[in-house]
Amino acid sequence: MVNFQWADLCKSYLLEAKWYFSGYTPTLQEYMDNAWISISAPVILVHAYFYVSNPTTEEASQFMEEYPDIIRWSSMIFRLADDLGTSSDELKRGDISKSIQCYMHEAGVSEEKARDHIRNLIGNTWKKINDYQFANPHISQTFIGIAMNLTRMAQCMYQYGDGHGVGHLETKDRVKSLLIKPL
Repeated sequence: MVNFQWADLCKSYLLEAKWYFSGYTPTLQEYMDNAWISISAPVILVHAYFYVSNPTTEEASQFMEEYPDIIRWSSMIFRLADDLGTSSDELKRGDISKSIQCYMHEAGVSEEKARDHIRNLIGNTWKKINDYQFANPHISQTFIGIAMNLTRMAQCMYQYGDGHGVGHLETKDRVKSLLIKPL
């Protein structure tokens, strides 16, 4: 059941490699159709679903037949938050265009306007997640909480830039403060 998420992740990496080597800049929609998977959140969330829900085979099949909206939306915010924080550094390292550059290319706008657009997408997607939480009582609230917390973590991790690829940024100090340094 979980294997197809791993296959989707590998396919999304392959598509990004094709875009990179061909010099192609996708539209924002093309990018997002792939990038919400390449952030790896669906793999994380599907594993979490099976861990906390202990579904029957039939329940699992129904739930995973298509990616549920909560997985898609959490993954989208994760990707967009990552792009807001890391795109400048990743482009310098030779990575593919991110959501910001895709929107700039597509709409012919400045980087600041593109960043504002991405922030608006994040806000609108949070509204969908919040509505979903209350409109789907049949889905494990523990699982929905995990999806929401993954999204919160992404926004926290990337709010000051690339906390992974550039070790001198505030993210490193915040993680140390949270996990290592005593109060």
